[in-house]
Amino acid sequence: MFEIFTSPDAWMALLTLTFLEIILGIDNIIFISIAAGKLEKKDRRKATNIGLVLAMGMRILLLFGITWLTKMKKPFLVLDEEWITGGISWQAVILFVGGLFLLYKSTKEIHEKIEDRGHDEREVTKSRSSSLTNAIVQITVINIVFSFDSILTAIGMTNGISPNPTDALVLMITAVVASVIIMMLFANPVGEFVNRHPSVQVLGLSFLILIGFMLIAEAAHLSHLIVFDNEVGAIPKGYLYFAIAFSLMVEFFDLRMKKNKSKNKVIEEN
Repeated sequence: MFEIFTSPDAWMALLTLTFLEIILGIDNIIFISIAAGKLEKKDRRKATNIGLVLAMGMRILLLFGITWLTKMKKPFLVLDEEWITGGISWQAVILFVGGLFLLYKSTKEIHEKIEDRGHDEREVTKSRSSSLTNAIVQITVINIVFSFDSILTAIGMTNGISPNPTDALVLMITAVVASVIIMMLFANPVGEFVNRHPSVQVLGLSFLILIGFMLIAEAAHLSHLIVFDNEVGAIPKGYLYFAIAFSLMVEFFDLRMKKNKSKNKVIEEN
């Protein structure tokens, strides 16, 4: 079961996925904090921790469910037209719909963060509760909404890593558990860092657009689609890892440059 961790590709996928899970989880932390905002101070941390544990449990349950569904590889619809041929399976449908969902969700989130900041916060604030039980119920609902993009991202990052589906499942669960533990230990510092540097979160959401497109291409590849005599191929994971690593490196250099500029400005003023 744990042989997957001997593969360099698996470790690359795990690190990238953990990073993306944390980025996706930042909004979760913010909204959990808002939902628990009217609670007494002693109950706020309890509600936040319960919310994160619920988020972890919800994602693991969804992982088992969606992973089971993606095993349905037998075509239920065969296309045999002049311009398109292939066999559509439930696995391909789930990957295709998941890819479309990630494209929609990430584009919408980027728009809200740039053009309509605070949209989701306002929606949560409207209905936040002063009761611990009601707050936990609301947090559970929030977790359901925020679990789907997390799970689809995990499936996109680990799909094809190993011929054994159990290996990919172990990798996904490890990333989800690791990201939640990191958020529970460093919720405030991580949240403050992302709030200070919103470009990091926008970058993470941009990665979701790449993953969404990759899921759509993977769905077409698994269906052996041939469109206008051209077979749709899978996108190698290495290309995705390189794009993410290069983007993170550029972002890191940019943050360092801004930090150095601010230091130099302080020195000059003094």
